[in-house]
Amino acid sequence: MSRMPPFTVAVPARFGSTRLPGKPLRLIAGRPMIVHVLERARASGAERVVVATDDQRIVEAVRAAAGEAFLTDPAHASGTDRIAEVAQRLGWPPEHIVVNLQGDEPEAPPVILDQVAALLAASPWAGLATLCAPVHSRPELFDPNVVKVVRDGSGRALYFSRAPVPWHRESFAQTQAELPAGIAFHRHIGIYAYRVETLGRFAALPPAPLETCESLEQLRALWHGIGIAVTEAVAIPPPGVDTEADLERAAAALQLAGAGDCGAAG
Repeated sequence: MSRMPPFTVAVPARFGSTRLPGKPLRLIAGRPMIVHVLERARASGAERVVVATDDQRIVEAVRAAAGEAFLTDPAHASGTDRIAEVAQRLGWPPEHIVVNLQGDEPEAPPVILDQVAALLAASPWAGLATLCAPVHSRPELFDPNVVKVVRDGSGRALYFSRAPVPWHRESFAQTQAELPAGIAFHRHIGIYAYRVETLGRFAALPPAPLETCESLEQLRALWHGIGIAVTEAVAIPPPGVDTEADLERAAAALQLAGAGDCGAAG
């Protein structure tokens, strides 16, 4: 097995949220969500974990958990921009690998953070690396909230879309009730690894037409010729937290996991 490359996990966390105000500080099993995310990142092979946020209250919550947090420009349009600011401020070297773990992923499996960092390190042609998972049902394939990805034979991303791609012409002309045999469909898992040099370049680029059309930031990279390596995730993360219902689901799952850990220790 190859040696894990040195990498940093950066967690962008924005206080404002239309559907769940103050999301990073909402309590899950008695602790702020951002602290759960911090612990997931710490359980990976990362040599450093930092939180990039727009709110002093999140900084204080992270520091209370002995974490490292930086206050970034509140005008940033995306988490990628926040991470790029921190990378520049801290002077990370151009080839250093940074993994972007969103601040609303309190159940993210730490192993996939290691996986995406290793994928980028093993793909010298790529500026970014990310993960995917098989699509198993027709509703999932046709759901515009599920982002699909198409890769070439070497694992290079060809396109990301909210539409059902690839479109199986003959099969879908007959029925869209089930998935056609003989072709694999994949959904995107939004975990990214960047080289610092690419991260800075990406954040400085203007939004691309395809990115604006599909509302998918990763299409900016493809538009500007930045290669993206994609492989199937070794563990599938549960959905992120965007609503009150998501918050309740995550709380139940984490409490159950905690009870299981206690039982195992006893």
